Amino acid sequence: MRDINFLSENNAKPIWHPMAHPAEMRASPPRVIMQGEGAMVTDIDGRTVLDAVGGLWNVNLGYSCDPIKQAIARQLDALPYYSGFRGTSTGPSIELAYELAQWFEPEGMVRSFFTSGGSDSVETALRLARQYWKIRGQADRTKFLALKKGYHGTHFGGASVNGNANFRRNYEPLMPGVFHTPAPWTYRNPFDETDPAKLAALCARAIEEEIAFQGADTIAAFIMEPILGAGGVIVPHEGFMPLVRDICDRHEILLIADEVVTGFGRTGAWSGSRLTGVKPDFMTIAKAITSGYFPLGATLISAKVAEVFEADKTSFGAIGHGYTYSGHPVGCAAGLAALAETKRLALNENAAARGAELATALEALKTKHAAVGDVRGKGLMAALEIVADRATKRPVDKKTMARIADAAYDAGVMLRVSGNMIILSPPLIVTAKDIATIAEGLDAGLAAAG
Repeated sequence: MRDINFLSENNAKPIWHPMAHPAEMRASPPRVIMQGEGAMVTDIDGRTVLDAVGGLWNVNLGYSCDPIKQAIARQLDALPYYSGFRGTSTGPSIELAYELAQWFEPEGMVRSFFTSGGSDSVETALRLARQYWKIRGQADRTKFLALKKGYHGTHFGGASVNGNANFRRNYEPLMPGVFHTPAPWTYRNPFDETDPAKLAALCARAIEEEIAFQGADTIAAFIMEPILGAGGVIVPHEGFMPLVRDICDRHEILLIADEVVTGFGRTGAWSGSRLTGVKPDFMTIAKAITSGYFPLGATLISAKVAEVFEADKTSFGAIGHGYTYSGHPVGCAAGLAALAETKRLALNENAAARGAELATALEALKTKHAAVGDVRGKGLMAALEIVADRATKRPVDKKTMARIADAAYDAGVMLRVSGNMIILSPPLIVTAKDIATIAEGLDAGLAAAG
């Protein structure tokens, strides 16, 4: 690697960063992270801080998980790559598909289609949903329904079902035939309803109305995150997803559960769907499947959907879709090791316990700092909404959010800022002491908000 002076001199110059304006990055270069150990990361200046972002929702096992590193090294020695296209396969991909079917048996998942990440997984689910209806002889079912504030990746399909203008406007026109309904967000919603159960019912009714308007026989699938992550950690009432499942069943609409963030324990359960006992038709997973050590994802397929494809006698059942790195043997080896460690350490239980401590700490910060308008979360995914005025809920400006993040970093905690929200998603290996450190860093940051 080049020396530190070279890296500092060229920071933000030859590279464009995701989700950032190139000019802003050049004017205020990003932090360069050089090392990681456990839940801590060290930057180019030698400062070590607790990573309350967990990479990007994904480094559940922290930055020094030897079993994953060793599995990657062994697989590189044995077979660094081979295609998973028809006619060939690899041992790790077969093993991991089997493991995933066992892991998500309660959700009814029986098959895996491997991808390189969450956006790929969503794209695959959307494609397979349309194809399912062509096999069934209902080719008019091409439309998709999704929630406002939902996030489903960055491909054209995923961007089209995204429910946030920040990820859409610069790339429009997007895919036609996508329609959005209100999210069950108690802090901000068009119904001015703060009761979670009542809001869930209102949002479900809005879905019914949109289906009636569009025509159920034109809709392929409804896609949703069990807990809306990038949109601000919006936690629906526990009855909302079952209501959606019932609506989809009554209108014969497929349900895609986007579990890219909520899969593998972050909520305190092994999946967001399992929290409410819902069995989707597809699940999209990525991120924690390898704990960030290798780019890998999968679209999981239910028995209902798999049976239609596998019984097909026409050309419609042939899957004309795939990625060069689908089922990458090194990625699958990393996934097997990551899942084994995730189970061994019972990370779901730690997420639930540490998440309860985090929720208590965040509520205390809300009481202390008037700038905190709302606190919400589940397990080790949480958000604070920062406002200039609690009565009007007016968001603070970007400069204020930057001051909060910088002060927290100086106090030893890396935060993620999204608009006027602070989003927390630390590694699932964090301890009670780490939660206290996160709270202290937030306290210092909020004090700097003025």
